[in-house]
Amino acid sequence: MVETIEFLQHRRSVLARNMTAPGPDAAQLRALLGIAARVPDHGKLAPWRFVVLEGDDRAKLGAIAAAALDDDSIAAHYERAPCVVAVLACPREHPKIPRSEMILSAGAACMNLLTAAQAMGFAAQWLTGAAAYEDAVLKALGGEAGDEIAGFIYLGTPSEPPSERARPELDDIVRFGLSE
Repeated sequence: MVETIEFLQHRRSVLARNMTAPGPDAAQLRALLGIAARVPDHGKLAPWRFVVLEGDDRAKLGAIAAAALDDDSIAAHYERAPCVVAVLACPREHPKIPRSEMILSAGAACMNLLTAAQAMGFAAQWLTGAAAYEDAVLKALGGEAGDEIAGFIYLGTPSEPPSERARPELDDIVRFGLSE
């Protein structure tokens, strides 16, 4: 348990531009995606999907994103890491479970994937960007009406150690008790 706490206290994303090969192999990806799916999921709805992009699929998605945004500089974004996992939030109508809980579950899947990859020794970064809000990109990933892209998790090997960044002071973000 102490190792887990220490890991989380020092967890740090590696920028996608600072990643290189190799990324996780098929067995490692399967393990990582299994961990990603072990998140709070009210009603056992599995309101998320994972789309693994490797090889030419990264460039193809980049071309789709560049066309959708009319910005050629976006085309190479998905090639910055050897593996990119698109996490789709796939909420569905439910009489008792609000959409927001399903979206948050997809976000938790992103965080589990990010943390597990880093614990396995890989570099990882969770990004969205303007392309995440484009219908053509969602459609290329197999998304349906009402789905959203929760994030793109970039996975690879760090080419340099991540640098620390400023974190908020707890006194600025934590309150104990109700407001008066």
